[in-house]
Amino acid sequence: MSLNYIISAKTDKGIKKSANQDSLTVKTIKTTNGRLVFALICDGMGGLSQGEVASATVVRAFEQWVMTELPKLCNLGIKESDIVSHWTKLINEQNGKIRKYGEIERIKLGTTITALLLTDAKYYIANIGDSRVYELTNTGINTLTKDQTVVEREVECGNITREEAKTDARRSVLLQCCGVLEKIYPDIKSGKTKKDAVYMICSDGFRHEISDVEIYEQLNPKKLLNQEIMETNMTYLIELNKQREEQDNISVITIRTF
Repeated sequence: MSLNYIISAKTDKGIKKSANQDSLTVKTIKTTNGRLVFALICDGMGGLSQGEVASATVVRAFEQWVMTELPKLCNLGIKESDIVSHWTKLINEQNGKIRKYGEIERIKLGTTITALLLTDAKYYIANIGDSRVYELTNTGINTLTKDQTVVEREVECGNITREEAKTDARRSVLLQCCGVLEKIYPDIKSGKTKKDAVYMICSDGFRHEISDVEIYEQLNPKKLLNQEIMETNMTYLIELNKQREEQDNISVITIRTF
């Protein structure tokens, strides 16, 4: 099975913040085994523009990996163990770099990391923080990542309900982010890539004020038949978030397989 893709990426600083601290990238790679897609969203945090420094640092590092290391893996045949070792090493190197910068500048800064690599056969995901990956099929919407947040831990422990978590004051308090802790442990997973599906990555600002039902209504694979529809519907959801007074930056990437 050789997949084709419709791809779009959008980011908006939103209605409150003076700068957009989100950074993102999408790359398509032609290989002898078909086209691959790499997508990444990093939601930076820190005073003034420092969140953007953290998020952009990680994006640049992954872009370099896509250009130099990914082709080598493709030539040898991509193995999950190689993806895990490469991404764990890269993420911890960037964690150290951002921490060192923060120490020199005497500031605190960090970023979430949510990366997705799509091949014809499998997807690979790395996650740090609370940006998310969703899979939308003709039968529904599924979240492929788990938030590394205080409220997610509280839900798992049975201390609060999923509904309570949506409005909990701690909903944006992260257990991990890149640039703060001495050592971080990315959640890396894989699964089977589906045809006629939509893979969506978003920062938390994209999903707080809208529901999974509203996301699915606009971004399901039956709806996204071409690039124009995809971009129009993504813009609609971003503007809907802003109308509902979302306070954060808003970023989203969608990849439709066919």
